[in-house]
Amino acid sequence: MLHATELLGSEAYDAQGNFVGRVKEFYLEPAEQGNRVSRVLLTRGKYQPLLARHDQIGFVAPGTMRLTVGEKDLEHYRPNESWLAVRKDLLDQQIIDTHGRKVVRVNDVDMVEQRMNGNVELRVTRVDVGLPGAVGRLLQGVASPALIRRIQEKLPPRMIPWEFVNLIEPDPLRRVKLRLTSSKLAHMHPADLAELMEELSPDERSSVIATLDETAAAEVIAELDKRLKTQLVETLEPGRAADILEEMPPDDAADLLADLPPERSRELLQEMPKREAEEVKGLLQFEGHTAGGMMTTEVVQVGEDATRGEVVDYIRFHDVPLDQLDTVILINTHAVFVGTVSVTRLMLAEKDQRMAALVNDPLVSVAPETDEKEVFELFDKYNLRSLTVVNTELQPIGAITVDDIVSRMHAKLK
Repeated sequence: MLHATELLGSEAYDAQGNFVGRVKEFYLEPAEQGNRVSRVLLTRGKYQPLLARHDQIGFVAPGTMRLTVGEKDLEHYRPNESWLAVRKDLLDQQIIDTHGRKVVRVNDVDMVEQRMNGNVELRVTRVDVGLPGAVGRLLQGVASPALIRRIQEKLPPRMIPWEFVNLIEPDPLRRVKLRLTSSKLAHMHPADLAELMEELSPDERSSVIATLDETAAAEVIAELDKRLKTQLVETLEPGRAADILEEMPPDDAADLLADLPPERSRELLQEMPKREAEEVKGLLQFEGHTAGGMMTTEVVQVGEDATRGEVVDYIRFHDVPLDQLDTVILINTHAVFVGTVSVTRLMLAEKDQRMAALVNDPLVSVAPETDEKEVFELFDKYNLRSLTVVNTELQPIGAITVDDIVSRMHAKLK
């Protein structure tokens, strides 16, 4: 195992034994080979810096690097913002440990040698975020590498495998170039990622959101507290912000827009597709502390005479988000609310069974202007998972789900 800090500053010699320069930096190309050191930057006095490719390295050890080619075969250094620099972008930087779900600071970067066609490739294996790396940095240049290693061996290690590391890149240009479709952050639970983002600066939060697609970004933003939601959305370009809002449940999008300055809210509504924008506008007319302000319009409504098989086919055909589907709303031939059926009961029913025979008890609904306090009491009294909201003609216009109730209650406890 080699440490980046003990390799930086090493003397590099070409195939003829001529001094070429000192190791100044290691570069990775994330889009090409995630953990391979693609190039090594070599500097020497006032001479133009040179780059040694991964296939031009023959030997590496603390203090020394030997190349397999002459100096004339090396590239002249030209900046490339798509490269990931070990010293500049990793050492001392904050990263997200996607496995441990923590924000940590990098003290050192560990590499291993891999023999490839007579050359030596360096592969990043893990980052050191504990005492050994910190002590190594402190003693660099003061003690020999061997002595530093002996001291480090007595300290408790704290390492993160490279596959669980996600760089927080605040530079807009670089984070676009480094954005990978298989972003590790996208595999974290939105609630965990939102909690981590609270520890970051505004620029770093924007960086994290930039690595996610619109669906994942919407889920994470929905989990942030009100202050951070509005701060973050106000920093996004209108088109990107509108795309994220489109992926949110209508009630979450409406709540967020209601907290933004009116001119910003209007701007984002204009950027959204017409159907989604109208849906959100309809929710914005209700006060936030009322049933209408709490409800979502993403509900499944079917006729009471429909069969279980027909309803399942309907759900499949309309690609209903299953994580939001808990209850099916029933209406009669006049579109009047006549009951609900839980998804659990729906799944256990026979294919030809009518929905009217599966109705949950009791029949409970509220008007959109109903105060949230009464809504809380109904959920508690009847142990509800969903509560239908109806208009003056008793026709369903939306539903309040138990997760909305939990979020509201949690906000009140803060």
